[in-house]
Amino acid sequence: MDRLVNTVRPYAWGSTTAIPELLGVRPTGEPQAEMWMGAHPGAPSRVDRGAGSVALSEVIAADPEGELGADAVRLFGPRLPFLLKVLAAASPLSLQVHPDLAQAKEGFADEEGRGVPADAPHRNYKDANHKPELICALTPFNGLCGFRDPNEAAELLAALEVDSLKPYVDILQAHPESHALREVLTAVLTADPEAMAETVRQATAAAERLGAQDGPHAPAYAAYASIARHYPGDPGAIAAILLNFVTLQPGEALYLGAGVPHAYLDGLGVEVMANSDNVLRCGLTPKHVDVPELLRVVRFESGAPAVLRPEADPSGEELYTTPIDEFRLSRHVLADGAAPRPLPTTGPQILLCASGEVSVCGADGELPLKRGESAFVPAGEEAALSGDGTVFRATVTA
Repeated sequence: MDRLVNTVRPYAWGSTTAIPELLGVRPTGEPQAEMWMGAHPGAPSRVDRGAGSVALSEVIAADPEGELGADAVRLFGPRLPFLLKVLAAASPLSLQVHPDLAQAKEGFADEEGRGVPADAPHRNYKDANHKPELICALTPFNGLCGFRDPNEAAELLAALEVDSLKPYVDILQAHPESHALREVLTAVLTADPEAMAETVRQATAAAERLGAQDGPHAPAYAAYASIARHYPGDPGAIAAILLNFVTLQPGEALYLGAGVPHAYLDGLGVEVMANSDNVLRCGLTPKHVDVPELLRVVRFESGAPAVLRPEADPSGEELYTTPIDEFRLSRHVLADGAAPRPLPTTGPQILLCASGEVSVCGADGELPLKRGESAFVPAGEEAALSGDGTVFRATVTA
């Protein structure tokens, strides 16, 4: 077992207080957006096995099968296939989608073949992997996830009473679902920037008014108005109205598969994802937006967000079920004085203490974890949890 020393990323949208509060440290006054736990080359966790601090990525590279297990190496290659994060959003992240595995391989090969530099701002594919992800709320957590039913989206747009939005309303009401959503998103993202900025300005004022009134869509209108205030004139503020607004309560989660447009708005959560950097942006960002490639990847299907709640097995482990193999997220709520709870040993594990104080018990002793602290358990190493607190466990499904 290894205690992890983790990097906190200072992205501008991050909260100045949420992660420091979790860690029990004084805020710096600067945004602290994400704490990364894992072996991602961008910010690998560090461990110390007696010879000084070393990156977990280097430890795994030196003995992939010993650290990850033979099955994980065979399925996913000689690197940790998931990344665990604590995400603390104080303002909206970019509206984005992720490719599926075939699209990622094709896009990466194409850009490599054309010689697009890996660090080019217009590069879409940083690797050949997909990036499914799961976000689990630690506090009330707001986000956008998936397309609304086109008729409902038309209703929300029409209520804004902005003349330049009326053509979108007509399209959403007159065409089949996939065609309507594709046509409107394309029109929004390719509109004249000055004209769209004026549309966003008018829509923002109307959304603020509607968000302050009683009505079933008032929270959504308030969220869309907030988005537009953070990104004035950005076409993504109109694209956002096509999407479902959702609030997760602590312990609830969302799984975000390939092609699903989404954005996190505010709140603190635990996020786990496949180890990839592939993001295609729809808006709410100053970064590159590749509209043709985006339209190739987006799935133009509507549906209400499927909010996940953990399902407990007889051992007490509470699992968030997802349809992929690169990661498996579960939660252990431990009570003081209870018997140690054994953990399966088939693959690598990262354990995050989200509340209270716990101990990871192994053959070589105990590793205490306070709130916000985390540990890496190599494949095959026996471990059990005890204490009084909540632990999130990330591992592989296979």
